[in-house]
Amino acid sequence: MGFSELFAVSLQALRLNKLRSGLTLLGVIIGVMTVVSVLSVISGLNDYVLNKVVNLNPDVIVFTKYGILRSRQEFIMATRRKPVTMRDLQIVSAECRSCAAVGAQGQQLANVHLGARKLSNVPMTGYTANVLTMLNVDLEAGRFFTPLEDEHAAAVAIVGHDIKDQLFPNLDPIGRTVYVHGYPLRVIGLQSKLGNVLGQNRDNVLFVPLSFLQKVMTSDDGIAIMVRPVSGMKGLEETEGEVRTLLRSLRRTPFRAEDPFGVVGAEAIQSLWRSISAAAFAVMMLISGLSLVVGGIVVANIMFVSVVERTPEIGLRMALGAKKRDIKRQFLMESSLLATLGGAGGVVGGALVALAVNQIFPAQVKLVFILIGLGTAAVTGLVAGLAPAAAAARLAPVEALRYE
Repeated sequence: MGFSELFAVSLQALRLNKLRSGLTLLGVIIGVMTVVSVLSVISGLNDYVLNKVVNLNPDVIVFTKYGILRSRQEFIMATRRKPVTMRDLQIVSAECRSCAAVGAQGQQLANVHLGARKLSNVPMTGYTANVLTMLNVDLEAGRFFTPLEDEHAAAVAIVGHDIKDQLFPNLDPIGRTVYVHGYPLRVIGLQSKLGNVLGQNRDNVLFVPLSFLQKVMTSDDGIAIMVRPVSGMKGLEETEGEVRTLLRSLRRTPFRAEDPFGVVGAEAIQSLWRSISAAAFAVMMLISGLSLVVGGIVVANIMFVSVVERTPEIGLRMALGAKKRDIKRQFLMESSLLATLGGAGGVVGGALVALAVNQIFPAQVKLVFILIGLGTAAVTGLVAGLAPAAAAARLAPVEALRYE
């Protein structure tokens, strides 16, 4: 029997038992739907973290009091460190020979208001002007502040969309004034809308020159120093070592003692996120795998029932010259086709789930995820059909013809 004939016979057999075939597909549909939706959500979140949340350029290293904290113990140890200060920044800027640029950022919570409209606890981030070469800052309108504005602690600001919508609804914020603790700030830029991710509002932000932040806000939380190597990515290790040595010497840290500061890079943040997302991915894949196993068992069971019901048909085919491999191929084709149809339903369901989730979290359906879903379903059906197909091929023609 040729492939086209096998396909036609298998499709006809499935059509004769539409209800049974449909119920059989449920396990495969749920499993494949989970696979496609999880892959789409994880992929969307990974791209979002890479392009939006991790706004560092890949060749930038950050030295800060806290760094990346993975446990409560690490947090407690970090709180005992001395903050990184403006004096540290000045010395690193003057002494670092392998640094192409040295910048800094600091952050405080501020109350922003305009007339009767008031916003509390807005994250106000101060930057040195040269961090524009180190960060992925995406502005919808306006500009970043200049080195001269940073040098003179100019009262200028870049606002996020939440601040724009609440203080300047239906108005262009560029050139207008907002107030922070009584200080008037002229808006010179509007950040592109980023939305919420993982519970963090990326649009409720206010960027100002670091010198202005230091003048207005009184806090000992310190700053974060950002450095970019002269030789780019290949110079990361050399620059990190040089700055680390400078900061350790400023703190008179013993040779064998741990660094009294944290070191963060774009790759470290992405690596941490990948480890978190990998755990979630593994759990969801385990769930979908169990669904596929159950679906495969159901498919195998139905195929065994089909073999019993069609025993006389199998005997007649053998008597007319069909070989054992033809019988085996027919039942393998039926089980694979049955599971693939379930896979197609699962792909559609998974895509719909991903589109719904995309309204809350980033998600993206890719062609490769669709192919993975269909391929997984087809393999599940093929494996599930092996035993029933072998049982059908072992039937003796004479005994099969006598079967009632």
